[in-house]
Amino acid sequence: AMDLAYVCEWEKKPKSNHCPSIPLVCAWSCRNLIAFTTDLKNEEEKDLTHMVHIIDTEHPWDVYSINSGHTEVITCLEWDQSGSRLLSADADGHIKCWSMTDHLANSWENTVGSMVEGDPVVALSWLHNGVKLALHVEKSGASNFGEKFSRVKFSPSLTLFGGKPMEGWIAVTISGLVTVSLLKPNGQVLTSTESLCRLRCRVALADVAFTGGGNIVVATSDGSSTSPVQFYKVCVSVVNEKCKIDTEILPSLFMRCTTDPARKDKYPAITHLKFLARDMSEQVLLCASNQNSSIVECWSLRKEGLPVNNIFQQISPVVGDKQPMILKWRILSATNDLDRVSAVALPKLPISLTNTDLKVANDTKFFPGLGLALAFHDGSVHIVHRLSLQMMAVFYGSSSQRPVDEQTIKRQRTAGPLVHFKAMQLSWTSLALAGIDSHGKLSMLRISPSMGHVLDMNMSLRHLLFLLEYCMVTGYDWWDILLHVQPNMVQNLVEKLHEEYMRQNAALQQVLSTRIVAMKASLCKLSSSTIARVCDYHAKLFLIAISCTLKSLLRPHFLNTPDKSPGDRLTEICSKITDIDIDKVMINLKTEEFVLDMTTLQSLQQLIQWVGDFVLYLLASLPNQGSPVRPGHSFLRDGASLGMFRELMVVIRIWGLLKPSCLPVYTATSDTQDSMSLLFRLLTKLWLCCREENHITEPDDALIDECCLLPSQLLIPNIDWLPINDGIISKLQNKQLVRLQFGKAPGLVGHTVSSQFDAFVRAPGQPKIDHLRRLHLGAYPTEECKSCTRCGCVTMLKSPNKVTAVKQWEQRWIKNCLCGGLWRKMPLSYS
Repeated sequence: AMDLAYVCEWEKKPKSNHCPSIPLVCAWSCRNLIAFTTDLKNEEEKDLTHMVHIIDTEHPWDVYSINSGHTEVITCLEWDQSGSRLLSADADGHIKCWSMTDHLANSWENTVGSMVEGDPVVALSWLHNGVKLALHVEKSGASNFGEKFSRVKFSPSLTLFGGKPMEGWIAVTISGLVTVSLLKPNGQVLTSTESLCRLRCRVALADVAFTGGGNIVVATSDGSSTSPVQFYKVCVSVVNEKCKIDTEILPSLFMRCTTDPARKDKYPAITHLKFLARDMSEQVLLCASNQNSSIVECWSLRKEGLPVNNIFQQISPVVGDKQPMILKWRILSATNDLDRVSAVALPKLPISLTNTDLKVANDTKFFPGLGLALAFHDGSVHIVHRLSLQMMAVFYGSSSQRPVDEQTIKRQRTAGPLVHFKAMQLSWTSLALAGIDSHGKLSMLRISPSMGHVLDMNMSLRHLLFLLEYCMVTGYDWWDILLHVQPNMVQNLVEKLHEEYMRQNAALQQVLSTRIVAMKASLCKLSSSTIARVCDYHAKLFLIAISCTLKSLLRPHFLNTPDKSPGDRLTEICSKITDIDIDKVMINLKTEEFVLDMTTLQSLQQLIQWVGDFVLYLLASLPNQGSPVRPGHSFLRDGASLGMFRELMVVIRIWGLLKPSCLPVYTATSDTQDSMSLLFRLLTKLWLCCREENHITEPDDALIDECCLLPSQLLIPNIDWLPINDGIISKLQNKQLVRLQFGKAPGLVGHTVSSQFDAFVRAPGQPKIDHLRRLHLGAYPTEECKSCTRCGCVTMLKSPNKVTAVKQWEQRWIKNCLCGGLWRKMPLSYS
């Protein structure tokens, strides 16, 4: 059910070394970035530096280490809902907000912060933005995404004018203070601090959750199991440009183990206090421990009718809704005595259980998002059901022994402390678990979609498909799902994903059009039989982006134009007029809508050249269409993409009349040959064979013969395909543990199928290219570059252009790559 995918550890240096901080904390973002803390110990100076490390799960060795500047140990780390900002808080009451510099995953800076001087922070959270998408696991077979994933009515913690959520964070300190910091649109921070209740007392543990009505709930404990666990409602508002906090006491609870005579004094300390989810303030998880063992309890807040005395019933009978109600904590479940719990990780999937009882439909009870993880001091990890606390899966670490070997356990306990996880986080789909152990080492565990139970292949595929769809709708990164995709599943998953996508309405398809292409590309990387299609999917992403950018430059000639934009009219006319002569198609367009200034046209030449080169490459490869391992193969049957190329060629033809130097450059054997007309004619014939998806016909012999002659008429260009990615995912498929070291790229043999693509991988010393601007960078680039963490796409960090049209093109991928991956800065001498 659980196995180790990889471990990454620090290099052991004699002078300075990373030691785990106490407490050690980690956080996992929806973009699959992991942040964790260590203390850097310098033997010479005898001092500690409190470090925050940020890694991308695909390149765990490429660690970005921040000297946090915190003077005391870091107690909390929290990602925001977009996964692009990180909060850190310390034992001196300082809170810092870290943001990406230039949208780079390996470059961070501290922009703003707040503080409660000298008061350690024990709980921290971003304010809720009001977005909650529930998963309905029991409807995973439904055809409509709206049935599987529904938007839950949830109010933001605080709203600006017009209902826009206000950003900020809330923290709870050890002395019972709650502090709220609000980020104003102008960059200023409004901070306010208030006592949780009149009688302030020590808060050893706390957690924060949110209600659908926009309120905040804080749970606190003084650390003793004989004391009550207190709950408070916190309301935040802005009055006269100042932040105002109101608090109210809610019903409290005592742990069941303290009221059980057999266990009354057995577990003196509460060691973990967590709401089951940030937006589920009605369910809380508690763990009480002694030196050697722990017990875990799950509690639920319920509305119950208040019994009314018979005397009052006779005077005024209680009917229906008039019965007085009271909120009361009820225990849902509790475990038996367990080994001592060292860390807890809660699921982030907002699963909607149709009934709040513990009965869950048979086909969903093994769904990964229903489990939470408990790590123990013996090195083992258990996944238990988040409501019933029943065991779902177990992992035995290197130092822990299976229960049968009791003698070994006794011997080990006397030998010294065992290696165990001190902090853990589940990924956003609960299919992976990251743990930081007592040596500061990062371990990545796979969690089976079936939770170790034997489900048929279709059910496991359905779980993976359902979670891929969830990531497609939310925009979250899906790296952790790819951990479970075996080569024999790829074809099936891609087809099923396409089927589900085609069932959605046209508007939703439009929104998700690029995300599904990126998803298919990342899946196809995992199988040798589909790896050629990765190039095609990336080329398709590039084509869609170019088409949108070039069409957006077209402007209607008169302001009072009909509803359709020039781009829409271009698509409509090109699909209606099937003439193979480019000039006859061009006549039907209002050419005045295509007029651009000369500087703009010239600045687009590199993108126009790519369109021309790609069309020529596709047509020249048509005679070899029987070989699916050649990149470009899938375009030959893709009517929509060929139609897009056809539209762009018409636009380019018109622009060529205005400024001939913006046209694509071809090396032809004849001076009199009109290369654009020739390619358009052949492209139209190929497009006519497959423009209707359900009636694709084979190209006739005459077209294939003409395409065979192309290499003797024009020089066929070399297409610069993306490099084979250097990430870890393709090296994990044989299910063998990969050992890595922070700061040191692995010297592992690449993907088994990369040998097929030697022709597309640039050797050292060959000219390199900016994949998005289509500019040659030279063999040894002098410009700083960034690369995508997912597809390996490389582009220059700073724009060399000043033209508005090119800036508009660059704006498309300033935050993310076209495939949705994050950017990371590359060293100058990249190879």
